[in-house]
Amino acid sequence: MNAPATFESFYLFDGEKKITIEKDTKVQNAAIFTVNKEDHTLANMLRAQLLKDPNVIFAGYKIPHPLEHKFILRVQTTPESNPSEALSNAITDLISEMSLLEERFKVFSAPFLLGQVLDLHLLQDALKEKQESAFD
Repeated sequence: MNAPATFESFYLFDGEKKITIEKDTKVQNAAIFTVNKEDHTLANMLRAQLLKDPNVIFAGYKIPHPLEHKFILRVQTTPESNPSEALSNAITDLISEMSLLEERFKVFSAPFLLGQVLDLHLLQDALKEKQESAFD
């Protein structure tokens, strides 16, 4: 089979770096970040978050090949900032947003989960009553 082993999509081998940074020589205040063992999910989130930053002029990504588990993120910023700083801020903001999302999910899903647990207890009690009455 031509497909790579599934563990290769997330496992960093010895000497392999998660992220590499290369200065873009064609465009001022730009850098190219190559992120290994990730896909469109993270790439698109980072791109969208970077574009919210007023100091970011351009943010885009590409996946070199569907069987390669990496993406190439290109970032250009204004002279007041630099691409590494912009990416670091975007990652920090995403972590905060995901933490808030997790917290809100727990708060709003708790009544439903508790309701299911209560329903199960009611069902269990009703089943016990039926079993007891069946043997009377």
